[in-house]
Amino acid sequence: MIPIDPLKFDHSKFHRLLLGSIAPRPIALASTIDADGNPNLSPFSFFNAFGVNPATLIFSPSRRGRDNTTKHTYQNLREIPEVVINVVTYNMVQQVSLSSTEYPKGVNEFVKAGLTPLQSERIRPYRVSESPVQIECKVREIIETGDGPGAGNLVICDILLMHVDQSVLNDKQEIDQEKIDLVGRMGGDYYVRTSGNAKFIVPKPLSSMGIGIDRLPEKIRFSPFLSGNDLGQMGNLEELPDKDLIQNFGENTQLKAQISSNHNNVFTLAKNWIAEGRPADALALLMAFV
Repeated sequence: MIPIDPLKFDHSKFHRLLLGSIAPRPIALASTIDADGNPNLSPFSFFNAFGVNPATLIFSPSRRGRDNTTKHTYQNLREIPEVVINVVTYNMVQQVSLSSTEYPKGVNEFVKAGLTPLQSERIRPYRVSESPVQIECKVREIIETGDGPGAGNLVICDILLMHVDQSVLNDKQEIDQEKIDLVGRMGGDYYVRTSGNAKFIVPKPLSSMGIGIDRLPEKIRFSPFLSGNDLGQMGNLEELPDKDLIQNFGENTQLKAQISSNHNNVFTLAKNWIAEGRPADALALLMAFV
């Protein structure tokens, strides 16, 4: 065994050791709002439930390790101490990952990630329609564990109202883990899910800004053939494909023949390319033929 003293070890390396060993962790997709009414959406895996009487959730929008700044979620909670905790399922995980991109303050991650805001009943922040469980909370207390890089900010939340989609319940009106298909965070790019093949990879958002789902052409963004995960991966691209790549695909005789026989083939091919880790090529293909 290797003894590691966190006070004497590199903080970023220790952070990775913690994330790799304390896993899988549930994910809180936290919806907040600032004093000017600007919505914010961001996922946090330092999160769990800590009691039912009173019903209590705690999550931590920690200070950034690289520059010791605080996150917009934390800043918003200091202004408006209300939050919706939305659970994260496999069908929305790519969009949730995109929402973790550090867009400038005031940018609406609902729009960038292509997620749908729902008016809450008892608080001001919006719920996420795509999440099957949405929990409206009032912040009871924020405990700052330190003031240095990587320090936690424990947001202690009282549950005011919980919304549960009937589709994820079993005959006993309890959550069916196969139906809800929750995802959990592990170390690095690894996630797990509560059904099917458990371990999978979601590449981290770019250190630069992803273009966002809102920048995708409407015929692609609103296509019934593409899932939220498909759109999320294309929305995480740093820029739209260049015109030459789009033109090359459009003039490719083999592709033209394949697509002309059945126009839906373009979506099938694009989805296959996304699954293979080629979202830029998939978007260029769709822009050439849709």
